Amino acid sequence: MKKRIVLDQIRPGSRFSDDVFIDEKNLLVPANVAVKQRDLDTLKRWGVNFVLTEGGLVEEAGPGRADAEAKPEPAPVPLGFVGSRELYRQYSDLVDKLGQVFEKIRNSEAVETKAVDLIAQGSLALIRDHRDATLAAILSAETSDYNLARAGIDCTVLSIVIGTALKLPAYRLSYLATGALLHDAGMLRIPDSILKKNGSLSEEEAQKIRAHPLLSYRIVTKDLLYPDDVGLIGLQHHERWDGDGYPRKTGSGEIDILARIVSVADAFEAMVSSKPYRNSMIGYAAMKALLSDNSRRFDPDIIKAFIRSMGIYPLGSTVLLNNAAIARVIEIHSEAPLRPKLRIIVDEFGKRFESDEGDLVDLITEKTLFIARALDPKELGGP
Repeated sequence: MKKRIVLDQIRPGSRFSDDVFIDEKNLLVPANVAVKQRDLDTLKRWGVNFVLTEGGLVEEAGPGRADAEAKPEPAPVPLGFVGSRELYRQYSDLVDKLGQVFEKIRNSEAVETKAVDLIAQGSLALIRDHRDATLAAILSAETSDYNLARAGIDCTVLSIVIGTALKLPAYRLSYLATGALLHDAGMLRIPDSILKKNGSLSEEEAQKIRAHPLLSYRIVTKDLLYPDDVGLIGLQHHERWDGDGYPRKTGSGEIDILARIVSVADAFEAMVSSKPYRNSMIGYAAMKALLSDNSRRFDPDIIKAFIRSMGIYPLGSTVLLNNAAIARVIEIHSEAPLRPKLRIIVDEFGKRFESDEGDLVDLITEKTLFIARALDPKELGGP
């Protein structure tokens, strides 16, 4: 049974003999991993006064001793990144660095644009060097909590995929990546009393939320001194193709193309990510939602480019075939988005394969097979 550990009893470098949780579900640190000052600062900012663990304190490091002992076992890699620990390290590093930038923006501290530029270039490199693996990992990874920095990296990666499909020149892709990272920066200046409010918002509170694109634009162009091309992404990412968006009800061709791209990527990311108030959609359901838009929120040409790049069943999706086999989507055919290449997870006889040992099946050539429906990976259960 988990016991409470008061936060005041924990110091940077403290380690516990069992996993430490923020609440019944959300992990703070695994067993034998040192608690960082940043972890404690975050908990205090959230108003968390204690943590939960079944273990006990095994080490409390003095000054300069947090890393003096032998390195602990590496933290578990989430589903989706299994088998790609180095990719997960690169991805997590980008999330951590963006989180540090966001913390400075939240506190109105100076941010070096070089730090943002390096994160943007790192995101571009993920797609350049590991496109399919990154997309599949992001879309099939199970994460325990919502994180604005992780959402920012995921939105940026998806935006780059769309921009690449549209053959944007390199400098425009760079603007796109930077703007996607910072498009929600204005939310960091909205009071927690509004963001974390239980129940419906007052009209005044809702108006403050709707003003966050203006704040994003100001942060990007005035505080960070990025060009207007980058700032417009934050300003216009909630505008709608039919002119009924906010903050300025800008419509159709008046919306900058980079903002149109981020609008689609942001919506898809929001649908496939778990939030405190709802579960995530599977990729197929999110794609169906985008396809049903009918030129209300989104530029239809951007939707088409996204579908060509990602497929109706996005990379990493788990699907059930008509012969009762279960497979994971590993490659998309842009000319035939309903017939991707698959890796078998459970064959038609019920045999489960681990570590990508199942057969490869290309539905382009296997004419008798087709996808019956998409599955939530949670439906698979244990081995």
